[in-house]
Amino acid sequence: MGPSISKDSIVVLYKGGRLPSWERLTKEEQRAASEEHVELMLSVAHKHGMMRLEGFKLMSPQKSWQRFWQIEFPALDGAEEWIAAEIAPPYGRYGFYEYQLARRLGIDYYASWVTNPAKPVAKLPPPDPRNIPPLKADTDSFVTVVFERNIHEYDLTSPQQRGDASREAALRKVAKDHGLTRLEVFQLIDVQEDWRRVWIAELPTIEGAMAWADAEAQPHHNGYTIRTVHITQKWAQAYCASWVPGGR
Repeated sequence: MGPSISKDSIVVLYKGGRLPSWERLTKEEQRAASEEHVELMLSVAHKHGMMRLEGFKLMSPQKSWQRFWQIEFPALDGAEEWIAAEIAPPYGRYGFYEYQLARRLGIDYYASWVTNPAKPVAKLPPPDPRNIPPLKADTDSFVTVVFERNIHEYDLTSPQQRGDASREAALRKVAKDHGLTRLEVFQLIDVQEDWRRVWIAELPTIEGAMAWADAEAQPHHNGYTIRTVHITQKWAQAYCASWVPGGR
């Protein structure tokens, strides 16, 4: 039996960015659309008790896809209303959106891989999210995001044939050598053509993030699993955290 799926929350996984048409707006039009959007999204966050909002900026953007997000709610109705609000005009006309719903996978199991847990941060009064600061990536963070899906023959082979143990050993070695700060895995409720799970591995250096990516590129599972790897940095972490009701 593999790691278990948590039904305690629903997670919106979102590949997003702004379309080039956003730049055709005046600064005043952009400001007005952003302020209206923030008010709408905050109302959804508070109404449904949003548990988490976290973004990651791709170090190599893919056309209009610039950031990857995880937005967590206690129940499906919050996730549904968040998506509907996010694409609503006027702001929604200028965004690139690709949404999937997911559950957390193996929370305790994958947390046990962490070798360098992040130190607790002193709690400060959260800023008002209506006061939008200049948003930027946290340049001292490095997060490897891995999208993966098993091919159809996966469950017809043994873990030994697939190389499950060798892959885990390679990743755990990177965790030990480079001080893995966080590891989370999410599984989609449905299945996409080239992914069903996403791994979010945070390490303290770019060398560690690249080492994790290199370990995923080794031949473990290559005949049975499809993977796409991106190196990212956390996006405006303090500002995103201010959106969570209660400042959690």
